[in-house]
Amino acid sequence: MEAKMEKKDVNVVKFEVKVEAQKFNEALTRSYKKNMNKFNVPGFRKGKVPMAVVKKYYGIEVLLEDAINFAIDSSYKEVLKENNIIPVDYPQIDVVEVGEGKDFIYTAEVTVYPEVKLGEYKGLKVEKNSYEVTEEEVNKKLVEMQERNARVETKEEGSVENGNIAVIDFKGFIDGEAFQGGEGTDYELEIGSGTFIGNFEEQLVGKNVNDNVEVNVTFPENYGREELNGKPAKFEVTIKGIKVKELPALDDEFAKEVSEFDTLADLKADITKKLEETNASRIEREFEEAVILAATENANVEIPAVMIEKEIDKMVQNLEQRLQYQGLTLEQYFQFTGSDAEKMREYMKENAERKVKTDLVLEAIEKAENIDATEEEIRAKAEEVAKMYSANSDEKMVDLLINSQREALKSDVITAKAVKLLIENN
Repeated sequence: MEAKMEKKDVNVVKFEVKVEAQKFNEALTRSYKKNMNKFNVPGFRKGKVPMAVVKKYYGIEVLLEDAINFAIDSSYKEVLKENNIIPVDYPQIDVVEVGEGKDFIYTAEVTVYPEVKLGEYKGLKVEKNSYEVTEEEVNKKLVEMQERNARVETKEEGSVENGNIAVIDFKGFIDGEAFQGGEGTDYELEIGSGTFIGNFEEQLVGKNVNDNVEVNVTFPENYGREELNGKPAKFEVTIKGIKVKELPALDDEFAKEVSEFDTLADLKADITKKLEETNASRIEREFEEAVILAATENANVEIPAVMIEKEIDKMVQNLEQRLQYQGLTLEQYFQFTGSDAEKMREYMKENAERKVKTDLVLEAIEKAENIDATEEEIRAKAEEVAKMYSANSDEKMVDLLINSQREALKSDVITAKAVKLLIENN
């Protein structure tokens, strides 16, 4: 076998490959053996027709397709290996010359794994963010606890006020026609919560039980449903009841009822502590992301479009899986959001490109730093994954993961070590 390589573009190479006549004849024989049960020639049992007779009766052409595939299959892999080429897509194959007793010549044009030119990735001096827990944040958590423990009672007298819960029946119309999803019965709407669009809730303030109210609103331009975006709508609303929430007093008794603490001061101290822990985790997460981003931005790489498209494919598949858990299809999602496949893929493109570049840069750093994973580290990672399926790390599960997903586990370990290196050196 002989191969000539030509660089067509930054990430595209073209090979002209010559497979010797002898090798191609062997491929023809393989093709014959594969298809011998398909040939029917008078005087011969099915599957027993000699190759020479097949060629004479049917013509050599019946064997060429599989023979070509066999010849390309074996030679193409060898060509990639000899030239240290990692393809990122299927090659475009063109046959130049083919025939029995002849050298088989074909060209293969393929997009290859891009070269990453690393910039500075150590000593980047990335600053950590800082977040202080405020009294306002603590009070907000306390109010949320109040809301969860509030008593809801029927309002016997008076009209709807801000903060009340209006029990309503409603039906929405656009251009005089009722629309899907615009109807509800015995719906409990907290006035002032901003649950409904526009000033819907405000228009119920001051109304009484048994009042029939006409509410006029306009859907936002980006509401997410094509048939509703920016459309004026009329709702026929009946107020069937009014409820009020009675919030418990914020005192020591409240603390005892809703927590393991005896005083409100101790409860507030615990809330503060938990918020500080959340902030600390957030700071470390954002620092890690910022360091990786800085290293990525300092690197230079031209990413093949096919790699971005494949990443988008993965993102779409992940979205489909998440939707399935919610009992939805991708088509239903498009209906709800007013989007389509093309718009969604365009929206995902920027994130996909960023993800691909980050992965490529981290991989380049791993190679530059000779980062590898030990068997102990791979097993520890498998044990970590196994615990996601079971509280206890089952040895059989661990062994199964190692045997079936060794490369993925190894990759995760190496990537984690690369990220750790970046953080420790910044």
